Amino acid sequence: MSNNSTTFKALLVEEHNDNSFSKKVVEREVSQLPDNDLLIDVHYSSLNYKDAMSASGNKRISQNFPHTPGIDAAGIVVSDKSGTFSAGDEVLVFGYDLGMNTPGGLGQKISIPADWAVKRPSSLSLKEAMVYGTGGLTAALCIQKLEKMGAKPSDGPVGVTGATGGVGSISIALLSHLGYDVIAFSGKPEQSEKLKSLGASEVLHREVILEVKDAIAGKPKWAHAIDTLGGDYLTGLLKQVKPGGGVTSVGLAASPDIAMNVIPFITRGVSLLGVDSVYIPLEDKQHIWKRVATDMKLPNLESYYQEISLHDTPEYLDRFFNGKVVGRYVVNLVDA
Repeated sequence: MSNNSTTFKALLVEEHNDNSFSKKVVEREVSQLPDNDLLIDVHYSSLNYKDAMSASGNKRISQNFPHTPGIDAAGIVVSDKSGTFSAGDEVLVFGYDLGMNTPGGLGQKISIPADWAVKRPSSLSLKEAMVYGTGGLTAALCIQKLEKMGAKPSDGPVGVTGATGGVGSISIALLSHLGYDVIAFSGKPEQSEKLKSLGASEVLHREVILEVKDAIAGKPKWAHAIDTLGGDYLTGLLKQVKPGGGVTSVGLAASPDIAMNVIPFITRGVSLLGVDSVYIPLEDKQHIWKRVATDMKLPNLESYYQEISLHDTPEYLDRFFNGKVVGRYVVNLVDA
């Protein structure tokens, strides 16, 4: 792939007459991309749960098919009609409509509005940035939200659900890196040693959280929590957070609904904190990337991800629906 090439490879999800969907790597023309200001050669992307939903034909995520998923992209500017960037600039893109209804980072080229991109921080390579990607940036935003609420390591342990997933695994690593004691909740006990290697001091089965399902509130057990599951797991976390604690909500892998009373909020001062990683202002995106490149930059980044090729993506996207996701998957598009 070269900057001047008019063709590129991309994962394409197609809808069929029987309402089924298929996905395969194909060759596309640059002329098939939307006519936006910024054209980028994508070198790396990563896989997220939202990509898996888009690739399965979920029309809450992507309404129009054929479509190329990929809500993350890191690459080099080919051209920019807005004048914001110069050819050769290395940029990062995540959020907004990328990979939803705008062809995404699972293609070797993307065409986007210039204000969707930020320059790569000098202390992060393009690949390193995609080790974080939306999952890692979401984890960082969760911790930052807890910090703004006043959270600090001396408060006590922080629980993390969906611990083996992209957001969960990076949350554990970042929290540990920042000095927090971390409790990992997972439905995959066979991954306990892996989670401890990421920084968890204790690994518990996620069903432990549900022991207070029918209670008004439970015994306070953790200072704060990061939840990626939603549903009864989020409810259980809120019922067992210590007075003054907070729980960030960033996922709905279990359910988008919660059912509980307000008792923990008004008797313990517990806070439910929503975290958006899609439509946050560009200035806030630049700020969180700077933190990821400095105080939140993890040592030994190679231990947090598996690198795969574009041709591997159909198989790996299916893993999000059969409980086989472990950590982060970085997609190398240079060698596609």
